[in-house]
Amino acid sequence: MTVESVRPEDTAATAEPPVAGGAVPLLGHGWRLVRDPLAFLSQLRDHGDVVRLKLGPKTVYAVTTPALTGAVALSPDYIIAGPLWESLESLLGKEGVATANGPLHRRQRRTIQPAFRLDAIPAYGPIMAEEAYALVERWRDADGVLDITYESFRVAVRVAARCLMRGGYMDAHADRICADLTTLFAGMYQRMVVPLGPLYKIPLPANREFNRALADLHVLVDEIVADRRASGQKPDDLLTALLEAKDDNGDPIGEQEIHDQVIAILTPGAETVGSTIMSLLLVLTEHPELGDKIRDEVKSVVGDRPVAFEDVRKLTYTANVVTETLRLYPAVWILTRRAVADTELGGYRIPKGADLIYSPFAVQRDRRSYERNEDFDPDRWLPERSKDVPKYAMSPFSVGNRKCPSDHFSMAELTLVTAVVAHAYGFEHASDSDPRPRIGITLRPRRLMLRALPR
Repeated sequence: MTVESVRPEDTAATAEPPVAGGAVPLLGHGWRLVRDPLAFLSQLRDHGDVVRLKLGPKTVYAVTTPALTGAVALSPDYIIAGPLWESLESLLGKEGVATANGPLHRRQRRTIQPAFRLDAIPAYGPIMAEEAYALVERWRDADGVLDITYESFRVAVRVAARCLMRGGYMDAHADRICADLTTLFAGMYQRMVVPLGPLYKIPLPANREFNRALADLHVLVDEIVADRRASGQKPDDLLTALLEAKDDNGDPIGEQEIHDQVIAILTPGAETVGSTIMSLLLVLTEHPELGDKIRDEVKSVVGDRPVAFEDVRKLTYTANVVTETLRLYPAVWILTRRAVADTELGGYRIPKGADLIYSPFAVQRDRRSYERNEDFDPDRWLPERSKDVPKYAMSPFSVGNRKCPSDHFSMAELTLVTAVVAHAYGFEHASDSDPRPRIGITLRPRRLMLRALPR
């Protein structure tokens, strides 16, 4: 067993994990996580399967191997908490499915899961296809350079909103949601790795902009809920399910829980999917041969008609491009947990209350798990090759009871959008494009400005 609860009398015989080098006074390892977090996290496995980090006054345990990150995700001794979730709490609240634990989380999963069942997803297909083709048509009419940050988040928000919270009012809200989340996710990462609370209360321009975006997003959510109630409509969507949900006593769930749940729907739909679409477009730009192969596959599978949702399961090469993008450019690149019992992890003692951190980015690029680990190779996901990938070395949607409930929804959306876009266009960087990683709570290109070249 890699993770087990340990009795107090056993803990004295369990070793402490080694401390990573490079800490500085006051900030500890936080400065490394601000300066170059991807490189820092990627080299931690060279120092041990579990290592200790200092983030300001806190000691945090970094978990570096696929087996141990999987064990942490599956063990009931670790809950959603720690620096990441503390930084996100002002956005996600404490009563949404993303941050809740225990019985509340289980009840919330039961409420939202029907919207993401495999047999429910085909009903969203026409909306996904319509939005993908609307994206293509808007680019056809565009003159010059495309701001891919705006375009990616716009389509992601529209798909999530139209599928899960149906209503035309989302058109007016989509741009504000994207702008607010862009500001918030940048500020929250800094609050996670440099947890100096009083610093963020000073009325500096960055803090004022963060607070403005946070307040505006919460107002938007209240408007969405109020608009639905005022309409008197009850479409078969996730928002209706939330408004009609009952708590464990059979009473309607509270307004705060509804609010936090809507935030939990919009946030992954806008930020994680939008970030992944940006990374996919970067991949198509820097590896134009991939777009050629996707176009050939679409022609073979679909012919001359538009791509439909029913085609997605046959677009295997396109899906492998998406999967390889998720491996090398995971939007959710850092995660934290908190121990609720004294535990042993990989032979080391983890005390109750300790915070743990691990990086899907580092795990999914580890040379010990992947041959040519830095190369973009969609064929590594062919059945005969993917079986060699170590367990938990590829978990872009997490595992266990915290697995993203929209994993199949997101894969279908990403595959469909990729097929439609790559069939219509090739891409090249504009002069002011900056494809370097932008480090926030999520990972995406810094400033992706492209020209779409009709095929």
